[in-house]
Amino acid sequence: MKILSITTSSPICGVAILEECNTVKEISLNNGLTHSETLLPIIKQILDETNLQLTDINLLVSDIGPGSFTGIRIGISTLKAFIDSLDIPSIGINSLEALSFNTKNQGIICSLIDAKKDNIYSEIFENIDGNHIIRRNPSFENIDTFLSELKDINPNYAITFIGDGAINYKEKILDYLPNSNFVSQNNLSPVNVGIAGFYNYQKGITPVPQPLYLRKSEAEKKMEEKINASK
Repeated sequence: MKILSITTSSPICGVAILEECNTVKEISLNNGLTHSETLLPIIKQILDETNLQLTDINLLVSDIGPGSFTGIRIGISTLKAFIDSLDIPSIGINSLEALSFNTKNQGIICSLIDAKKDNIYSEIFENIDGNHIIRRNPSFENIDTFLSELKDINPNYAITFIGDGAINYKEKILDYLPNSNFVSQNNLSPVNVGIAGFYNYQKGITPVPQPLYLRKSEAEKKMEEKINASK
């Protein structure tokens, strides 16, 4: 099974071709969220360099967030354009699940994406022989509230933290949970988006790619503030 996977919800714009779980080719650019200008050229480049066409692809996978609202829309709209023109199965994978595949550590894995202002997007998994079981659903909350809850459950648990939130809040995490583990690879990878998509597809879990927004956008917040101020 040939998989084309894309990620656009973070500063990295990435595209990968996989043969099931094996990487054929990956192209990732950290270009400051100018994904609208770079995504389609990268897709063309990777297909050309692998001597493939879209009609050779058996599964399309896109990350659906959480992350950059604009980036998420770019990735999903591109995927849907391919779906509309070609009869190719597709699947949406949330960014936190894809991040959990950055490690092969067994046990509890916590994916953290920095949402700024001491807030994070989080999801907790348990890796049992490569099977990532959700132990806590995706959420948006204050980092101290989140870590305090985990400490109350078990302050000595050795949790593996992944993502830019793990990097940015490492000292705080260790203050709450001193036995925590960290990994060297914390970027959202199109390869791991594809791997997560393949595993879910094998299980018959094929959610339609739809944006995963765990909080309101700044535009929505400002609109609500204006409405409330006018009352």
